[in-house]
Amino acid sequence: MPALRLILGDQLNLNISCLQDIDKECDRVIMAEVREEATYVKHHKKKIAFLFSAMRHFAQELKQSGIDIDYIDYEHKDNKGSLKAQIQHQLANGNYDRVIVTHPGEYRLLEDMQSWSADFHINVDIRPDNRFLVDTDFFANWADGKKQFRMEFFYREIRRLTGYLVEDGQPVGGKWNYDAQNRETMPKDKIVPASHKVAPDVLTKDVLALVANHFPDHFGELENFHYAVTRNDALKVLERFVVERLPDFGKYQDAMVSGEPWMFHAHISFYLNCGLLQVKEVVEAAITAYDAGDIPLNSAEGFVRQVIGWREYIRGFYWHFMPNLSSQNALNAQASLPSLYWSGETKMNCLKQCINETKANAYAHHIQRLMVLGNFALLAGIQPRQVNEWFLVVYADAYEWVEMPNVSSMILFADNGNLASKPYAASGSYINKMSDYCRNCEYSVKQKTGEQACPFNYLYWHFIHRHRDKLENNPRMAMIYRTMAKMDQTQITHMLEDADNFLVRLGRNEEV
Repeated sequence: MPALRLILGDQLNLNISCLQDIDKECDRVIMAEVREEATYVKHHKKKIAFLFSAMRHFAQELKQSGIDIDYIDYEHKDNKGSLKAQIQHQLANGNYDRVIVTHPGEYRLLEDMQSWSADFHINVDIRPDNRFLVDTDFFANWADGKKQFRMEFFYREIRRLTGYLVEDGQPVGGKWNYDAQNRETMPKDKIVPASHKVAPDVLTKDVLALVANHFPDHFGELENFHYAVTRNDALKVLERFVVERLPDFGKYQDAMVSGEPWMFHAHISFYLNCGLLQVKEVVEAAITAYDAGDIPLNSAEGFVRQVIGWREYIRGFYWHFMPNLSSQNALNAQASLPSLYWSGETKMNCLKQCINETKANAYAHHIQRLMVLGNFALLAGIQPRQVNEWFLVVYADAYEWVEMPNVSSMILFADNGNLASKPYAASGSYINKMSDYCRNCEYSVKQKTGEQACPFNYLYWHFIHRHRDKLENNPRMAMIYRTMAKMDQTQITHMLEDADNFLVRLGRNEEV
């Protein structure tokens, strides 16, 4: 009897495990644009458009390869609104002996799928997600018995396992990590290469019209949609990155510049996370360029670390610590997400730049996410649940497996240090060092108190002060607390008062 094979919107890969051993003569594939997945959070308009268009193009690719597929678009008369209801409808109208799926990227979906077998009285085969270098058991075995779960050591294990940038068991160049060479500020005369743009075809234009019609109240803009939605175009994005951006990626990967949302980053997380690109081809393209002498080692290692270190680690971390991770709030952050995260209306230029670029592109690079948007949420004590939802909504590369550990654990320290050895809290001086945002801000980054003082400055010390009991004994925070002990107490009092007043205004959604 035939099998029914479900492909999710982030599994757009011909080699995905649920397609392996497919019998093209009798098996059937189903893909569906269901309301529940598009609206369980109000995803960015460009995120929905990107995934729907990529799904439709992938369905065409499946058909061209001789696979029978039922594609249920958003307006289809038989669209049942959820994956479970869609599978139930398909089973009721066909003759199948089993359902085959690839392990989903979100805990809520896995729980749902695990109920299907009993509910539908059919075998449901949930296969491992083979879009990663290692499976979740690899992380679990690595983590077993550890009190600390630091990415750096996991990364080294992956390097040894794969042999990437390793010779005779040792790292190429003698060091595992060149992060110290990844923090240069951007020279004023440095030119950022133009981003790769793909003109929307007829299929994508249809999707853009659909999204405009059905999701008008979702966050973000649809204009200037130029993302790759096919594997061939995604490969072109990768190729251009390696040639044009990767040589300088290492130096400037932490830099931020007004009006330059793309910088020297790869912009391939969209495509890696939905399956259009594969990890090995991405990493090996960078290593090939290094071996040819086209890029420096700090760029090659920095990029490889992002892909096979951080990405693989975050995925393993998510599945290892769920479901508890979703409810953790170690710093007892209780403030509501302020409206400026949706509107971008603020006098703080760094936040304005990052939010408006996110609104326009469904993208911001990792330092904007961590050290501006995330840092502010940490300092302001915003509830992890609300911050997680915002990050999941606004970024086209965001799925819970990658979003939640980055937000709850790295940005907000909500897991009390399982991931990060200390909170990634910073004052305005860090933002001033790594960007040009402060030059055109209504606040002064040099002032610590008063109406013109950069809010990051007094919020930082307010954060340090209010979490003294929890953080003072952290070895990596000890110097900060020694510094605070030497500061003028009158200045500290003024900063705490300024922060209290600011947080009250922020809570009222007044312009700040």
